[in-house]
Amino acid sequence: MRFDLFCRVIDNYGDIGVCWRLARQLAEEHRTPVRLWVDDLRSLQPLLPASDPASRAQLLHGVEIRQWADEFTSHWDAAAPDAVGDVVIEAFACELPPAFVAAMAKRSRPPAWINLEYLSAESWTEDCHGLASPHPSLALTKHFFFPGFGERSGGLLREGNLLARRDAMQAGLSEDAHGRPLEISLFCYEHAPLSDWLQALAAAGQPTRIHVAAGKPQTALRTLLGKAADDPGPWSWGPLELIPLPFLAQADYDALLWRCDLNCIRGEDSFVRAQWAARPLLWHIYAQAENAHLDKLTAFLDRYTAGLSPAAAAATRALHLAWNGEQLPCEIWPDYLQHWPELREHARKWAADLSQKDDLATRLVKFVAGKV
Repeated sequence: MRFDLFCRVIDNYGDIGVCWRLARQLAEEHRTPVRLWVDDLRSLQPLLPASDPASRAQLLHGVEIRQWADEFTSHWDAAAPDAVGDVVIEAFACELPPAFVAAMAKRSRPPAWINLEYLSAESWTEDCHGLASPHPSLALTKHFFFPGFGERSGGLLREGNLLARRDAMQAGLSEDAHGRPLEISLFCYEHAPLSDWLQALAAAGQPTRIHVAAGKPQTALRTLLGKAADDPGPWSWGPLELIPLPFLAQADYDALLWRCDLNCIRGEDSFVRAQWAARPLLWHIYAQAENAHLDKLTAFLDRYTAGLSPAAAAATRALHLAWNGEQLPCEIWPDYLQHWPELREHARKWAADLSQKDDLATRLVKFVAGKV
């Protein structure tokens, strides 16, 4: 099977981060030719430093990366034998070029057409996973593919050697929290209640080292602390050490998540990676109109906290809802920390349980196998 995977970058690096991980896994682990079409290669380059944002076509890790912007008017031959793959994936409902759709319809055997949706723990997504949507005028059928946590979903992205690499690194870390600072990674949107959270952390009195992701988290902290744009840090807030990070490639970001005690993450890609890190997490979800994101957050918390004691589950839920609100009352953080040993053990069990299920790439390959 040959795959064509289309990615349109909306903002930030979440969409391209997911698409690159999927494309690479399909090529490396499932030995399938993959063309990854990206409309903004500049967004891929920080995640994949070896890539060239000015190149119209390049081959990296077995994936043929193609510039989408002008390809379908000047550099793509619709009549070529390999013009269209056996499987066509439009990531996150990006609209395929009309010329490409027309070429899909002209194949003697239409390709498997997949709409890869955003991850959600909501139960309705499992009811819609795999549903067919016939094209109104062409002999083509699109199928919806929903990443998720249950057996009836599309699963979660996970490379075959990911957990072994994680375990190898974490085996060399001290699990004794005494005598060393609490390590936290911070990746959030700019409207997180950072001031409240830092005050709560400082009031706890424990030496804490916070690794601050580049971009909006650093900008928000610079504003909060009154730091100049060219101040490289590190900064401090009482017993808190705040370390601004450069932009990290995907492998380096994974390693950061593995070594930290708590990971504050956002969006979809880092959200999934934090779960595989097997450490407690704090999710700042992408805000949507009419607070639709809170339904997604609640659906995840319902699943995630099901294995916790009632008190630890309540503390986890309260912290997440406050982190995604406008204020974080000071008593929420110490209440959360009170359950720390249980939260650590739960995070490892959660990741172990998820790993017993097929990953997203494997489920996708199985799903399309009977359609091409």
